[in-house]
Amino acid sequence: MTLEDQLQRLAEFERVPYPVISLYLDTRPNQHGRDQFQTFLRKELKARSATYPAQGDRESLERDLERIAQYLDHELDRASNGVAIFACDAAKLFETVQLDAPLENHWLYIGDQPHLYPLARLASKFPRYAAVLADTRRTRILVIAHGSIEDDAAIAGVKTRRTTQGGMSQARYQRHIENYHLQHVKEVVAALERTVAAEGIDRIVIAGDPVVLPLIREQLPKHLADMVVDEIALAADASQKEAMSKTFASLQQADAISDREKVDAAVGAYRSGGLGVVGPDATLLALTNGQVDELLITASLGQLGTLRQSRATDMAVANDAAVVESAVTETAAGEPANADMGKVRLSDELITKAQQTGARVQFIEDSSLLAPYGGVAATLRYRI
Repeated sequence: MTLEDQLQRLAEFERVPYPVISLYLDTRPNQHGRDQFQTFLRKELKARSATYPAQGDRESLERDLERIAQYLDHELDRASNGVAIFACDAAKLFETVQLDAPLENHWLYIGDQPHLYPLARLASKFPRYAAVLADTRRTRILVIAHGSIEDDAAIAGVKTRRTTQGGMSQARYQRHIENYHLQHVKEVVAALERTVAAEGIDRIVIAGDPVVLPLIREQLPKHLADMVVDEIALAADASQKEAMSKTFASLQQADAISDREKVDAAVGAYRSGGLGVVGPDATLLALTNGQVDELLITASLGQLGTLRQSRATDMAVANDAAVVESAVTETAAGEPANADMGKVRLSDELITKAQQTGARVQFIEDSSLLAPYGGVAATLRYRI
């Protein structure tokens, strides 16, 4: 199951009047090869459990905590860089997501539904894409997603040798070589088309030499050409580590440009009364109505605005008062920093409704782009 599938399934979980744990852990070992999350777990889980009545919710929480501990001790892949765990014994929920991409810190949230903002941000920051490492003899198509290489398929071309013949023989030989190159590129494009369709890919990075790149450009159909975000120099036999590092860096640079363009488009559409909205209230309403095509949300939760008081009160009243919401993160320095629960709740509303209505989600890494609009905007499918 892909990360996108898990996000969708968790977004369909309905609110319950029981405590739901959302736990995100950076599982990378420290310089001594030891886990860095155990202290955070012992301290925060115990403190959080103590805030609930001895009967009922606390009993459910304690069962969750026991199952989480067993999972971390016996089922966690030590090669993973992060893990997200969602648990509610009373609602029969226990879902885990082991991650190759690193989490920036530890995060524990207890509310009435899974907290998906960190997981959705990771899916946006480390997207699924294809990298084509091409030359005229051998081309590789890599499927890269969420910090790891899922597939590395090779397409071999026809081996050719140089000739010292001149005149017409040389010209005919050169045409043969060019035909071999063209046939190889056509096979690569066909394989890429199959990969894109099978893997649900919408972004492509192409690497190649000056001979093969023009051929690929000529043979790509428009729908694939529109997915190409960059062309870079990288040998077809590059290591997987180098291929992932360089293509991901290229993707990030392209995303930085794309982020600004998307924000400008949403704001411009809003200003002209077109298919765009800005601000938490208008965006949440559009999501509730199923109007949103793409949600643009700040990658810094602290920069997210809040709803107007009337809307915030409506949301609070809708929640079962028996569930006490709380969240804590651990900063890079290791000191806990309590989260603004209004922003946490709003982020859950935005991400969950986007998943439920099929809206694309794009996290904007440069928080200044959305700062004037409360950290959120959207392009719309239609206006009501």
